[in-house]
Amino acid sequence: MKSSKTRFDLIDLNLRTLWQSVRRMYNEEAIKYGVTYGIGFTLLSIDPKKGTPSTSIGPIMGVEANSLSRLLKKMEIDKLIYRKPNPRDGRGVIISLTKEGLKKRDITKNKVLKFNSLIKDNITKEELNIFLKTTNTIKNLISENTVFKNK
Repeated sequence: MKSSKTRFDLIDLNLRTLWQSVRRMYNEEAIKYGVTYGIGFTLLSIDPKKGTPSTSIGPIMGVEANSLSRLLKKMEIDKLIYRKPNPRDGRGVIISLTKEGLKKRDITKNKVLKFNSLIKDNITKEELNIFLKTTNTIKNLISENTVFKNK
């Protein structure tokens, strides 16, 4: 029996193309302010008042340590962040935002809030709840490592 599904019915394809569209949208906007999507996301992951331990940023963002260290190095060169010793852990480092980093963080935050507001203005609360529940279910299925296990 032949499947009636088209490639547009594939959940993973729709997730991927949606995410690529969102990422491209943010990147195009970020470039106007001299940053990238990755830098903007990192700025939002750093506590603007207290800073954030460097070891906590990767898990917040879901990024590997190698990618994050390159990104943080670039942000330090661009004077968006600075590192200081962690007073609670002598081996650790706190990543803090510079004045310029705080400015770029505020711009990024406003862009994210604007996008979220636009979405909320164009779909019903019920549709949003279904979307959030669905994406949470997908994340849980993946994190439980059950996707490719045999029954």
